[in-house]
Amino acid sequence: MLQEYEIQFRVRYQETDAQGRVHHANYINYFEMGRVELLRACGFSYWKLEESGVILVVTEISCRYYQPAKFDDLLRLKTRVVRIGGARIEHEYAAYRADELLAEGRSVVACVDSTGKAQRLPPYLR
Repeated sequence: MLQEYEIQFRVRYQETDAQGRVHHANYINYFEMGRVELLRACGFSYWKLEESGVILVVTEISCRYYQPAKFDDLLRLKTRVVRIGGARIEHEYAAYRADELLAEGRSVVACVDSTGKAQRLPPYLR
């Protein structure tokens, strides 16, 4: 499984606030895009995981902001797997405009079944 993956995307107008900057909550959405694309690059689909009874839910998330992004900026997001435990995966994120670091984040996702009960990650995700 890949330990790091990078995506690029443009800031959409609806992601900005009245000051023309990306609203802080959108970075959490960007982090989710990073996790989904990292899984896809490893040959897994979130949709197929959920169909098979493997559901990954966010249990912790944080973001530290350094510089604002604006409408139409081309951003680069690095998503990195930091730790994989019995039922959890920890990720770190770094968002850039060119080489300028805009924000960093961290999340922990836990594996649960369809009833919400914690379950061990399947071997192919470890």
